[in-house]
Amino acid sequence: MKKWIPLLIFTILIYSCKARKVASQQDQNTDSLSVANTDIKDPDKKDKNISDRLDFYQKIYIHPQFDYLKINSKITADNIKVSPLDAIIYIETDKKIWSRIDFLFFNAARALITPDGIKAMDKYNKNYIDSDFDYLNNLLNVNFIDYKNLEKLLEGRTFFTLSDTNAKIIKNNDGYLVESLSNIKVSTENIEREYKIMMQYSEDFNLTNVNLRDAKSNDSMEIVYSDWELQSNNVKLPKNVKIIIKGSKNSQILIENTKFDFSRMDTPYSVPSSYKKIEIQ
Repeated sequence: MKKWIPLLIFTILIYSCKARKVASQQDQNTDSLSVANTDIKDPDKKDKNISDRLDFYQKIYIHPQFDYLKINSKITADNIKVSPLDAIIYIETDKKIWSRIDFLFFNAARALITPDGIKAMDKYNKNYIDSDFDYLNNLLNVNFIDYKNLEKLLEGRTFFTLSDTNAKIIKNNDGYLVESLSNIKVSTENIEREYKIMMQYSEDFNLTNVNLRDAKSNDSMEIVYSDWELQSNNVKLPKNVKIIIKGSKNSQILIENTKFDFSRMDTPYSVPSSYKKIEIQ
């Protein structure tokens, strides 16, 4: 029970900023999507026409929009003994992600994430952080997490847009596998890393698995989405999410989303003056 803040931040990562510069034109804006040269392979057909390719990309990148999303969840993590934990995660699209974690009816932690950075407080140990996204990237041993990627991870949306010349799409028994043909460079102010990326989609175009491997180390991140559920407003969301971190850091966390709500809610966040700030190294 001494690591509430990392757990809270790690939990928020699963669901869902000032955009970082991402090499290889990984622009999340679907308006700039180009698929003219993407290779789609099918066991029964060597090539598909352009309308089929465009239809595939529209289905994995373009989704019904909403302004607010509240998720009630239960969390199980391998680095804490007290689990499952109850959590509420609330998103105002493009504006903020707010969350709280409760243990035995006690509000143990709370966080507020905006495009400007991350604020989180640990009520059990009476401390808090106020940081940019480097904290979260260091925690997860990656460098591609920003605010918008956080939202997309929350919603089970595709958060890497591969260039039209650096992706292949293979039709397999599980649906569609999207794979980077060469390593994807992600550059930030302090570091550049290269990733090999694979993304599996179901037959009805739900994202089911994301696998990112660092090209120069044994570090990897895998995200597994399952039990997708269609909501009354035609939005589809995953009920179960698993994140697995391997390499120089190892973690695993399971999320069971028990309820989705699309109404607005209050998001109080204030740090008592007696709390100690944790300085991020």
